[in-house]
Amino acid sequence: MNITDIIATTDGRGALKTKVVIIGAGPAGLTLALMLQKQGIECVIIENRSREYVENRVRAGLLEQNTVEVFEELGVAERLHKEGLVHHGCYIAYNGVVQRIDFQKHTQREVTIYGQQEVVKDLIQACLDRKIEILFEADATQINDFMSNEPSVSFTHLGQNNILHCDFVAGTDGFHGLGRKMLPKESYNEFKIEYPFSWLGILAYSKPSYDELIYAFHNNGFALASMRSEKVCRLYLQVPNDEKIDNWSDAKIWSELENRLEIELDKGEIFEKSITPMRSFMIDNLQAGRLFLAGDAAHIVPPTGAKGLNLAIADVRNLAKAIVEYYKNGSEESLKNYSEKCVARVWRVQDFSNFMTYLCHKQAENGSFEQLLQKSKFDYLRISEAYQKTIAENYVGLPYEAF
Repeated sequence: MNITDIIATTDGRGALKTKVVIIGAGPAGLTLALMLQKQGIECVIIENRSREYVENRVRAGLLEQNTVEVFEELGVAERLHKEGLVHHGCYIAYNGVVQRIDFQKHTQREVTIYGQQEVVKDLIQACLDRKIEILFEADATQINDFMSNEPSVSFTHLGQNNILHCDFVAGTDGFHGLGRKMLPKESYNEFKIEYPFSWLGILAYSKPSYDELIYAFHNNGFALASMRSEKVCRLYLQVPNDEKIDNWSDAKIWSELENRLEIELDKGEIFEKSITPMRSFMIDNLQAGRLFLAGDAAHIVPPTGAKGLNLAIADVRNLAKAIVEYYKNGSEESLKNYSEKCVARVWRVQDFSNFMTYLCHKQAENGSFEQLLQKSKFDYLRISEAYQKTIAENYVGLPYEAF
């Protein structure tokens, strides 16, 4: 099957044409496609990986209530509600002294634990059921004429070179994708932090021995106890940036997790382990002409705040509304203000993610000025409901209307 069998729409000259080309079939791109389709706006998704790879790529696992409500509106939340785990709080510990952050009390909101790969499976199936074209193993090589009103995307698929003409291009293709590479360098400022530590993360067939996430500072380093389901745990250890995974046997990992978390764990089979560097990155302009970026293409946050996927959904919600306004009434105001609206939330999320990262990770020797300041924050957290509320309202996600 060639590209002309898949995309039937052509212009008067027989050129391939759609309204919006979306590069990248991650949560951002798939959600954008469903939002546009719901409003009768056709689009095509170009994804350079296979469907199997995309559906099994392990990433985040915590959804803000905002994100869940978006999926409900799109009619893709049935399995999420059946299998997801709703949490009304989390724990933050300092050397075994634990403080619960009560989301329900402070915000009347909640979060849902549901793996990103499961989100992607649901979104892909919904797109296919609704006849949204997804071209897997199709490599976008160039975004053409995006400063004009007639952009196009050059790509290869099934050994053929193709050009797909459109009105808008959405770059939802991640940090290393084509989207940001095409954005004029002089059109944005870049901000980044490389943190002096990484996360050793595991997935294990284990029954969680904790009911909500535990963020634990320990003199040996940070640990996080999370989960993906009632039978699968996701746990992390702070390690140096130059650490090698081969230095960590399964027994050593479990021992250190129990030591830092100061709880007994169900030590099941570890079926995945990896080391992930911690970084913050963003640009302050997400658009040029008819090209718009969203998600990891424009910003990366450390996973401590659990914000990556949720921030991507906030981006495409803004982008979808702007594109719909353009087609419904010809207004380009929201398109012009897209970056400004997104970046306000990005900075808030960057600040919270940075705060949680520095709060919970060991950064200095015991007895140092920095370490004692860090301890004072935990001490204050235990006595201040205002401090707890600040963490709670950022963790569950500020309402979309706030920005």
